[in-house]
Amino acid sequence: MNEQALLETKRRISAFVHNTPILTSQLLDEIAGAKLFFKCENFQKMGAFKMRGATNAIMQLSEAQKDRGVVTHSSGNFAQALSLAATNLGVKAFIVMPNNAPKVKRDAVLGYGGIITDCEPNIQAREEAAAQIVAEKGATFIHPSNDLNVILGNATAAMELLEVHPDLNCIISPIGGGGLIAGTALAAHFFGSNCLVIGGEPMVVDDAYRSLQSGQIETNTTTSSIADGLRTHLGDVNFPILRKHVDHIIRVEEEEIVKAMRLLWERLKIVVEPSSAVAFAAVLKNKTYFRDKRVGIILSGGNVDLDTLRFS
Repeated sequence: MNEQALLETKRRISAFVHNTPILTSQLLDEIAGAKLFFKCENFQKMGAFKMRGATNAIMQLSEAQKDRGVVTHSSGNFAQALSLAATNLGVKAFIVMPNNAPKVKRDAVLGYGGIITDCEPNIQAREEAAAQIVAEKGATFIHPSNDLNVILGNATAAMELLEVHPDLNCIISPIGGGGLIAGTALAAHFFGSNCLVIGGEPMVVDDAYRSLQSGQIETNTTTSSIADGLRTHLGDVNFPILRKHVDHIIRVEEEEIVKAMRLLWERLKIVVEPSSAVAFAAVLKNKTYFRDKRVGIILSGGNVDLDTLRFS
């Protein structure tokens, strides 16, 4: 992996994704004791950063592969991203979704042209259903986070952030499957100036934190976090990137996620989903560490189910 691969990726997908805004707030700076720069991927097409990785992964396929379609498993955001990216590129998208995925995300997948197959809400069920579609349809499987082309696409969010603010001391990314933080880490490594990358992770699904501690990929026994996009575990493609380029991971409690999300809604006047708020929650939890630093925060998405959203 090198700088040129990232630059080529950015050029490749630029016509298909938004260069999303970077917001600041004097009040939130005062609360955090740091200078914060929020990269708003909630304003990305389909409402999340995953449009970047999905687009890049499909564009790297051969014409024969495109003709047979693509398949993935996702709780929502990557399902939407792959569906929309595939439609934009004239490719059929088969989507395996857990049966407890938020309705707003399921409806969006259908609206973007994705063909949904339901499964039980666990990794084994997802993988088995996706494998069956690959066998039956000849579609190419694209993993939501453990795919290098997806990771390279995801990296472009932090690349855009660093183009505007090259002097950031660190960038905080939420971490679930590891695709966003792996891309962020590569971007910071090649385009930052001593810019650390730090992960924010829910305490109840802290497999990434434990993985970095143990040196091997750990899994979770629960998926109970409000941050539904962060319930998956790392993979063999992104884990080595994390081990090499991610400084550390900060774990946050559920009530801290809710508090951070509420602040973002109230003070930035934007819609962010709980998974997005995890990165900001990590900063609020560790004010001493971040004091007086210039901190980039990736707000990963804004696809929320208003029927289940809670602020207390």
